[in-house]
This record gives sequence, structure tokens and C-alpha cells, in this order.
Amino acid sequence: MEHKPTLNIVLVEPRIPQNTGNVARTCACTACRLHLVGPMGFTIDDKKLKHAGLDYWPMLDITYYQGLDDFFARNQGPFYYFSTKAPHRYTDVAYPDGAYLVFGREDAGLPEALLAANQDWCIRLPMREGCRSLNLSNSVAVGVYEVLRQWDFPELLDHGHLRDYEWK
Repeated sequence: MEHKPTLNIVLVEPRIPQNTGNVARTCACTACRLHLVGPMGFTIDDKKLKHAGLDYWPMLDITYYQGLDDFFARNQGPFYYFSTKAPHRYTDVAYPDGAYLVFGREDAGLPEALLAANQDWCIRLPMREGCRSLNLSNSVAVGVYEVLRQWDFPELLDHGHLRDYEWK
């Protein structure tokens, strides 16, 4: 059996349950592992979180952490830190198997000390000047699909079917 590469999505101290639910749904649909680093701004049984993730929650490979120290003690990179402050574009990276895409909290991003200590691994989504940031769940989806595109979408369906018609 051919090895399927692993992509890890890390949310550090997420504040908005709907964003985390949407990220969980993206992870479930793309077979990415989800890592939630606390403290979070909601409880994991929050109705808004479950509603956004809907019936995809049982499909998740999810791990919870007390904080960044706990996360780094239990995982080895490579880590790619997404930040609006980063000097490199996310498309300029060749992502290896086992990559961790790390995203910060919606209102503050990742700690600047972490970014400064890992400059070569800090990446950004290009945006217009004056825009604060994209929505967290949208940023995660963009990052996930860039990695999966580079990997040729392993084990994902790349075609669909019409209900009442046939494709020619």
C-alpha cells in the first residue's frame, strides 16, 4: 500500500468557535490532522463549534494541548508559521510529508517571539496593504489546498458526479 503523506493543521489559542468548526470541517474533508492548542476562547462542546463542524466531527483526527510548550514537547516539525507579519509567501515553500501549518489566534496572531525565533519558517498569504488579515478558516483552507496541490491531492476525489445528468 502506498504511503499517504500527513498534513497537520495547528490552531494556537483559537477564540471563535465557528472558525474552529470550519477548520475542523476542512480537516475532515481533506484528511488533515487537527491540533488545538489552548487556552481556547470557547469550550469544545460549544454549540457554535459543533454546528460549523456539523457531522464531520467524528471524521477528525484531533489532538488537544494545554499550551505551546505542551504542543512542542509532543511534536517535531517541520513547522510553518502563517502570519501577516511574515517575510515569505506560502507558495514559495515545498511542503514535506509531516508538515505542520501553524496559525495564531484571530485577534492577535502568533506570538512575535515565536515568529522572530523562526524567521525562515514564517510565511504569509499576500494581501492588499491596509487589510488586517483574512479570516482564520479561509487562511487555513488556502494553506491546506496549496500543500495538497503540491502533493497531487493524495487519496482525494478529483471529480464529481451530477445527480440527474451525466458528464460527457
